[in-house]
Amino acid sequence: MLHLKGLDHVISHSVVHPTWSKTRPDVDSDKHYGWVYRKPGDEPLPNSLGHGSFACDAHLIPDEFTGSSSVREVYNQCGDQTGPFTTPLLYDKKTKNIVSNESTEILRMLNFEFNDIAKNPNVNLYPDDDDLKDELNELNDSIVYPKVNNGVYKCGFARSQEAYDENIGQLFDSLDILNEKLAHQRYLGGNHFTWLDLRLFMTLVRFDPVYITYFKTNQKRIVDYSHLLGFIRDVYSMEEVKKTIIMDHIKTHYFSSHPAYNTFGIIPVYDGPDLKVSSGRANLQLYEE
Repeated sequence: MLHLKGLDHVISHSVVHPTWSKTRPDVDSDKHYGWVYRKPGDEPLPNSLGHGSFACDAHLIPDEFTGSSSVREVYNQCGDQTGPFTTPLLYDKKTKNIVSNESTEILRMLNFEFNDIAKNPNVNLYPDDDDLKDELNELNDSIVYPKVNNGVYKCGFARSQEAYDENIGQLFDSLDILNEKLAHQRYLGGNHFTWLDLRLFMTLVRFDPVYITYFKTNQKRIVDYSHLLGFIRDVYSMEEVKKTIIMDHIKTHYFSSHPAYNTFGIIPVYDGPDLKVSSGRANLQLYEE
């Protein structure tokens, strides 16, 4: 959203290392692992068990404003000592406080609140049409968030076969519905790219390179869904979206940060489908009943 609205010239951002590391390395009794800042060229980080060697690459951007060594430290400076110390977060440099750490709130803020200084103030991912608003909210509340965005995590972190079976069924039933919907229209809201397309894309772009292995969501791959695959390629073709997708970071985070699921931090070779292939969806007309 930062790039789509043209706000990157006035709102700076930092990029954490993808591997969770100890956030208070000077305190032996503090066992918290989370997002840490490193500079490009710093020593590689291992996982929390000491396995692997994960580079500090050129994509890393440390937090030069607060000087924090971890996201936890940013929260601590703002008075939050207990967490959870999550990302993303929107930080106000004037008040030196966290404005929000909820992704849907941050999306809305970036969409509406900075138009006076945005390069692309006319970009609006929240349609004015009330019927379309209701349709998108219903689709998000019933399918996209609970059964896809969060559904992959319910599968991956299931503690019983019954829980896994229930959630994997809901996930792939939902993907079937979304694939059919996108057979007839370019985006979830028709011809207009919206916030819900962006939220769905962020899960689908991780699906084949990470989730089918890591979260055991392997009943099908996204490459087996022709319209979902075309949708991902279509959204990825937007330069403002493409520049936010760092596949090495995506894979490294998942496969190195949870040693209970991948002890030695081995990162599989597969990067998913080639996203640079033309989607062929630019001329897809809105299906009308």
